[in-house]
Amino acid sequence: MPRPTAAQLAYGSATVVVSTIAMLLLSQTSTGVGVAVISAAALALGLLVALTVPAPRRRGRHAATRATAPGSAAEPADTTAAARVSGPRTAAAEHPVHH
Repeated sequence: MPRPTAAQLAYGSATVVVSTIAMLLLSQTSTGVGVAVISAAALALGLLVALTVPAPRRRGRHAATRATAPGSAAEPADTTAAARVSGPRTAAAEHPVHH
């Protein structure tokens, strides 16, 4: 499992704190069971937010070989559609082994 990014930690933590305070103020509960239920719901919501924050894309040595959108500035104007289409891939080409 990859490590969470700083943005994921920040958004998840902020969601837990803000949602806990908001739900406690709105529900006006004073019992221990009510506080526990609200705390569990806030933790679940914070985890959901942290997992849905998009992770940054990795830039590896294959980043330059990725196909670009047609008409983009990175692509020369004289290339044809046939030149942009890559050949069939093998399983080894899709999952290179790095040591």
